[in-house]
Amino acid sequence: MLKTPDVLFLFCLVGAANTLYKQWIPDTNYENKTNWDKSAVPCGNDIVQFSAQRQVSVFVETAHALQEMRLPVNGEFILNSGAGFHVLAGQEPGCGQGVVTQFKDSEPLQWFNPALWQTAATQEDLQHGKFLFSVHEESVPCQYDDVVFKTHSSFRVDTSSSQTSILVKSVSVLGKIFGTRSEFSKYLSSRSGQLQFHGSSAITVGNPGCGDPTGCDCGNSVNHQQICSTVTCSSLSCKMPLHPVGHCCEMCGVIITIQYAAGFNLQNYRQRIYQLFLVLPEYKSIQLGISKVFKQQRLIGVLPFGTIPEIQVVILDGEQGTQSEALAQEIVKDARSHGSTLGITGAEFQASSGSNGVGVGIVVGAVFGVLILITLIIIVIALIRKGVVKMPSLNSLKRNSDGENFGEPLDHGFENPMFDKPDMIPDILGQYSSETNKSISMTQTGVHFMNPVYDENETDFNG
Repeated sequence: MLKTPDVLFLFCLVGAANTLYKQWIPDTNYENKTNWDKSAVPCGNDIVQFSAQRQVSVFVETAHALQEMRLPVNGEFILNSGAGFHVLAGQEPGCGQGVVTQFKDSEPLQWFNPALWQTAATQEDLQHGKFLFSVHEESVPCQYDDVVFKTHSSFRVDTSSSQTSILVKSVSVLGKIFGTRSEFSKYLSSRSGQLQFHGSSAITVGNPGCGDPTGCDCGNSVNHQQICSTVTCSSLSCKMPLHPVGHCCEMCGVIITIQYAAGFNLQNYRQRIYQLFLVLPEYKSIQLGISKVFKQQRLIGVLPFGTIPEIQVVILDGEQGTQSEALAQEIVKDARSHGSTLGITGAEFQASSGSNGVGVGIVVGAVFGVLILITLIIIVIALIRKGVVKMPSLNSLKRNSDGENFGEPLDHGFENPMFDKPDMIPDILGQYSSETNKSISMTQTGVHFMNPVYDENETDFNG
């Protein structure tokens, strides 16, 4: 199937706060030499072959000569203006003897593979290659992100997951932005949509942007296992590898944890970090990712009892980590100096070298801990004075393991001759063992007696 798209130019639009752009890296373009098994674009002396049973949508940007083309049963060519194919009558100079070159299979490429996406703050950054680092969960499109497939490009992506749908803010295909569910659903049902998107989960657009200035949850934690199944973790040699929230692997570097108040703005703070620090020459090799995460809380370090939101800053600088630790100290220092203006209430960092940066967060936490302890002590004293809580007496504290006071016998209440003095039982029974009174007798099976009220029937109680 041949068709010519109306290619639209993407305008540089500033997204809503905390909205990022996620761009799909692979393509099924004819001119991309990595899509061919010979690692070269076919020339006029070659035979071009597509797998007969594979579905494919191929974007063709220019005109090409060839000797022969073997097409798939189900596929399409998307032709740019002036693009096409023609069979060469003779030999093309400089093309060699000619080979059979195979178009590679794009079937296994998965939506939830973080290595297949690039992240940028704006569309302009996408065009200029200014990409952001993210943890694995957030490298895949989040529920508030704009998804971009390159303008002059086609693709094939497997969207299969454990969820029935994948929520995103918008999807851009061949320069056209789909921002409503009905519009994109119509495209998915088209010939191109069916060839480009396949899998068990449907892409659903129209999710509103993040309305919280402090940031929003990415929403990919439910797909953590699937995302991490595509990731291979490398061995590390740093002293204390760290494991950021949302990342599949441990890493060497620094994790900064920031506590914030209502006035905090994640987008503004991200720009501040880049403008103040990452533009400096000494931090050129730094990879830094900032996001809002929900950290698991554990009682006495074991029992989970909920989550708390915080800002996580992940800094990577190779296994040495010297620059990342220096940058972390600068960021924590900045948070301490300007925290009230930025809406930051605490900041601290952990480094894979074993160092810990104590920021305002540790101080605030210690102060709150002391205040809580003092409050508990005051409450206990007040309850004791009101008689609600009684303290144990000194004598009760002095009792030994047998339950007796030192030098004093334990009060047992009253004596029961049947239990306290078992040797008296025969004497007591002897008083009732005469021939004239056989109401009580003791045998190996227990003590038997006659109840005079029911003298016609004998009742036995075995002790």
